[in-house]
Amino acid sequence: MSTGLIIVLIVIVVAVLVVGAFLARRARGSQHGNLKRRFGPEYDRAVARHDGDTAAAERELAERVERHGSLQPKALEPAERERFEGRWAAAQERFVDSPREAVAEADRLVAEVAGARGFPDGAQYEEQFSALSVHHAHHVDGYRRVHLATRAGEDGGTATEEMRESMVAARALFEELVGDGSRSRVATRGDRHEPTTGSSHSWSMNKRQPKES
Repeated sequence: MSTGLIIVLIVIVVAVLVVGAFLARRARGSQHGNLKRRFGPEYDRAVARHDGDTAAAERELAERVERHGSLQPKALEPAERERFEGRWAAAQERFVDSPREAVAEADRLVAEVAGARGFPDGAQYEEQFSALSVHHAHHVDGYRRVHLATRAGEDGGTATEEMRESMVAARALFEELVGDGSRSRVATRGDRHEPTTGSSHSWSMNKRQPKES
C-alpha cells in the first residue's frame, strides 16, 4: 500500500470520527434542550437531587419519558369532576380546625384524581409521581410537597404554615387534573371573593388563624 493511500485512509477515518463526535454532541444537546423544556423546574430539581450531575439527571428524566410519555390521560365525567371539586373545597375549609387531616385529604385527592385520569395507581406513589411529572411537570412539585407534609404530619413534625403552603402548591396540580386545562371551579365557601382560575397563591385557606390538630 502506497504512502499516499495510507494518508488518504487516515484522513477519511479522522473525518468520520470528527463527524461522529459532532453528531453525538448535537444529539446530546438536542436531548438536553428537549428535557429542560419539557420538565422545566422539575429538570432543575432532578439535577440538584443528583448533586449537579446533569447526565445522571437527564438519564432519569429520559427514562420517565420512555415509561410514561405515551400515556393518554382519560377525561373525567362531569359528575366525577364535581365530586372531586366538592371534596377539595371541604378539605380547604377543614384546614382551619384540622390542618393535618385536610392536608392528608389533599394528598389522597391528588392521588385519586390522577388514578381516575389513567395515571398509575396512587398506592404506587413514586410511579404515579413519575408519570405526572412527564405530563404536568410545572405543577407536580405540589404533589411531592403535600405528600411529604402528610407523612411528616403523621409524626407531628410539620408546622401549620408549611402544611398550608404544601396544600396551596398541590391545588395547582389538582386543578389541572380536574379541569383538564380549563377553568377550575374549586373554591371554599369562606373565600368566594378569591380567584378560582388556578391562582393558587392567592388562596389563604381562610382568614382566621388555623389551629394545629
